[in-house]
Amino acid sequence: MLSKTIQEALNNQVKLEAASSHAYLAMANWADIQPGLDNVAEYFFQQSDEERVHMLKLMRFINERGGFAFVPTLEQPIITFKGIKSMFEDFLKHEIVVSISINELVDLALKEKDYATHNFLQWYVSEQIEEEKSARVLNDKLEMIGEDKSGLYLFDRDIMMTRQRPRGK
Repeated sequence: MLSKTIQEALNNQVKLEAASSHAYLAMANWADIQPGLDNVAEYFFQQSDEERVHMLKLMRFINERGGFAFVPTLEQPIITFKGIKSMFEDFLKHEIVVSISINELVDLALKEKDYATHNFLQWYVSEQIEEEKSARVLNDKLEMIGEDKSGLYLFDRDIMMTRQRPRGK
């Protein structure tokens, strides 16, 4: 059985995962109408789907442990961006926020001696290491490209390969 404190914290994470899905959907939508960013759009459509899966996984865990998962109300995410670089900077910032939140959840689970929740959260810890790494690599590539249009073309062409790499490599 989940304590009220753990249930509340997990439900806050549900909301953060849902907000991530929402934010990445907005990024996908923005990229989808930009010329030549078809694969960037697809990357964020898939990223949005992945965050929704993370949310559902949390909700099911809460319910399986005798708690009650809340379907969160979400605010409108940012829907337009100054450019691709600023969008990817927001992506990295968002992933860092999620990592901090997961780490706080792990700390809380240990303080409450809820080892089942601690064990469950280890998947999220590993996932966030990969998510942050991916966001950092993509930001680094955009920094290298600068304003080079041919570099941006190659970035869009190759971005889906970052999703196909086996986790942990």
